[in-house]
Amino acid sequence: MSNPIAALFGRSPIRPIQEHMANAQRCVILLGDFLDACTSDDWQKAQEHQQAIHAAENEADELKSNVRTNLPKSLLLPVARSDLLELLSIQDRLANRAKDIAGLMLGRKIEVPGSLTDSLLNYYKLSLKTSGQALKAINELDELLNKSHKDLSVEDFEGKKVPCIGFEGQKFDEMLNRVSGKPLSVDTNLNILQDGVGHVFVEMLMTFSHGEINEKILVNANENLDFFESLAKNTMLAIASVEYPEKIFMIQLPKPERTREALEIIKNGLQNIEKS
Repeated sequence: MSNPIAALFGRSPIRPIQEHMANAQRCVILLGDFLDACTSDDWQKAQEHQQAIHAAENEADELKSNVRTNLPKSLLLPVARSDLLELLSIQDRLANRAKDIAGLMLGRKIEVPGSLTDSLLNYYKLSLKTSGQALKAINELDELLNKSHKDLSVEDFEGKKVPCIGFEGQKFDEMLNRVSGKPLSVDTNLNILQDGVGHVFVEMLMTFSHGEINEKILVNANENLDFFESLAKNTMLAIASVEYPEKIFMIQLPKPERTREALEIIKNGLQNIEKS
């Protein structure tokens, strides 16, 4: 017997969210055709486009309902369930607004003054470009999730909470052999990637002071805020073996102000999902 949850979400829990966003974007695109008809006083054509928008919005509502129904609390996801549902609601507003605008203008046969036509259409084009960027960001979200480093933790070290990055055994051993017995620090650059609606990823670029080691990992900040809080507070970083956690070495960060500045940007980015 097929699993309805597996059929809906497949290998990626983001896929139904992407499908819903694509449908919402379709409503926005159809709104442009509707506005062109209205500004040309072609109300017959406008009605056809309004009906197309209405049908697309209904499809988006059906997708939204399916996601909400089939996203159980017990399902393990790389993104918090509440974040996925909030993102779904934000996307749904695009389809709803397109339907509302078309319905209101057609119902009242609102004529746009000639002096405002260019401004209206330019405003629409900017809105279309923005929603298009949102669709692009959503389509890239699962790729970022798949690339995110999973072996992160916060460990207790002499009474301090220290962020820890785990590496597979062979890679860890190679790093340890290169730096063993040497005073060590790591220059860390944090490049912050965010979509504007509360999903924040951090690309950590680490350059070790010895051993010619340069590492780059991607971290999902939504799931690892405590990692960056402890990094900013203690300016220490632990590197450990995934297979043998007792194998660990500590690194001092020479430029702690970078981590503190990055933490503020991360927190501001995460707050966007609450404001949307």
